[in-house]
Amino acid sequence: QVQLVESGGGLVQAGGSLRLSCAASGTIFSIRTMGWYRQAPGKQRELVARIASGGNTNYADSVKGRFTISRDNAKNTVYLQMNSLKPEDTAAYYCNADIVSHTIMAPLGYWGQGTQVTVSS
Repeated sequence: QVQLVESGGGLVQAGGSLRLSCAASGTIFSIRTMGWYRQAPGKQRELVARIASGGNTNYADSVKGRFTISRDNAKNTVYLQMNSLKPEDTAAYYCNADIVSHTIMAPLGYWGQGTQVTVSS
């Protein structure tokens, strides 16, 4: 069993900051790409940022220069530092990771349960 657990969402005023965390646990052999997606009401889920095991990153244009993704491989954890938040960043944020487990020796995509970020104007 593999599980992703997110934390760090909440309510913040425009211009403020939040830091999201996502910890993977279970029978993990290795973790490849980790990322954050978000879904606002009535909209499709979209990629926010992702980071490869070697550290390469890519970001959605809408968050470049404001959000920073990082990971701690020793802790199987990915972070999303969100600065200069805008009301349009309001969404449920989901962690995603490509994980090879000891029980299924092939990469599978896993999702966290989501954490709500609300930015007030």
